[in-house]
Amino acid sequence: MSAAPSGPPIYLDADACPVKDETYRVAVRYGLTVHVVANSVLNLPREPWIERVVVGSELDAADDWIAARAGPGTIVLTADVPLAARCVKAGATVLAFTGKPFSESSIGLALATRDLMQSLREAGTITGGPKPFSRADRSAFLSALDRAVNRILRDRPKPG
Repeated sequence: MSAAPSGPPIYLDADACPVKDETYRVAVRYGLTVHVVANSVLNLPREPWIERVVVGSELDAADDWIAARAGPGTIVLTADVPLAARCVKAGATVLAFTGKPFSESSIGLALATRDLMQSLREAGTITGGPKPFSRADRSAFLSALDRAVNRILRDRPKPG
């Protein structure tokens, strides 16, 4: 990529993200900038279109950084449901790492489910974690991110 980014910026909640490489593939295809946000230094490719953002170790520092920049025409990638809710409210396109979109109509249920599962884990009723990330999840993510970029590019005002 040699020209300035012309598409939507991508804000990647990078701590424990299983789809960094897939995100980079889509970013290269469309000439996008990826802001990789984490609480610690991650080993990333050295590319001019990848911006490494290391926030403090304070609770929710990465979430706060991303949420402050999320808005219409931006893409946020996260598995963090409260962060997704903040970004949806700001008008961003928000995807889970499985490709599942968060929207105004789905975020309430997602928050309620998260709270219920957290309560069940704290009570010891549920002791297992999430199911392993699969090839189907990876493929669904790639498709969803591609669709999201295309939708933003198609819907933005034309110059002139």
